[in-house]
Amino acid sequence: MPADNQELADFLRRARGGIDPLRAGLPADDRVRRVPGLRREEVARLAGVSTDYYARLEQGRRMTPSPGVVDAIARALELDAAGRTHLDHLIGIPSARKPRRPATVQRVRPGLHQFLDALEGQPAFILGRRTDVLASNRMARALLTDFDRLSPRERNYARWVLLSDDARSLFVDWEVQARAAVESLRLDLGIDPEDRASQELVADLMERSAEFALWWREHRVYQRTFGSKRLRHPLVGDVTIDYESLTLPGDPDQTLFVYSTEAGTSSRHALNLLASWTVGTAQAEARTSQTKETR
Repeated sequence: MPADNQELADFLRRARGGIDPLRAGLPADDRVRRVPGLRREEVARLAGVSTDYYARLEQGRRMTPSPGVVDAIARALELDAAGRTHLDHLIGIPSARKPRRPATVQRVRPGLHQFLDALEGQPAFILGRRTDVLASNRMARALLTDFDRLSPRERNYARWVLLSDDARSLFVDWEVQARAAVESLRLDLGIDPEDRASQELVADLMERSAEFALWWREHRVYQRTFGSKRLRHPLVGDVTIDYESLTLPGDPDQTLFVYSTEAGTSSRHALNLLASWTVGTAQAEARTSQTKETR
């Protein structure tokens, strides 16, 4: 019988398969493990629930476990914060489940556009649902790609990272960054599995990217909050970028990413060069525009 909640069933199976029984503190036995990870009855034992109860949950049956049971299962499966949040979303815990998102197009308020432009030396951009790029400043467009010149459908961070040859060349650790994009998209989809635009994006990436198809089936989730990326930029060379992410007050579906470099490093020098180049380019474009207007 097909699962009522296929996403939950798949996530629990994948999480169970990634647990080392010895690390989980389970005694060795003589039974041959046909698949990696824990057996259902072992997860149930670690969580303090019956095997039948856990089996029905993993089958995707429509159930509402108590917060204590969810906590115990999350501990048994060694879920991190992102994994626990994803589990809450899939189960439908009221405190974690956000209202269904409206189908309207997301827009960035004018004050945030001004804020992005004020960060003249720092690449910064705003991602919305399903990693759509909603806004970016001049430095972000120079460092990554000019999302404003792409068609609306293509202005998506995960799509760009996975399908663009430029992104593969830009990121020294492309596989790490691409995996993170896939796992972040997985987490986002768990909030609203019925979102049609997200479903269309996943279907397109499944068809066009073998890596995406492989990583998507692993059903891992990831919450990008801070970290670093290694880039090999065609104009300024190697750059190590640190990033911080901030959920915007007033719109939890929008996240601001700001890139920076450590003072006194070659990466800071490279970013300063890029900033100088973008200023010169912007001034030249402004002069060209003024010339056209006076003709």
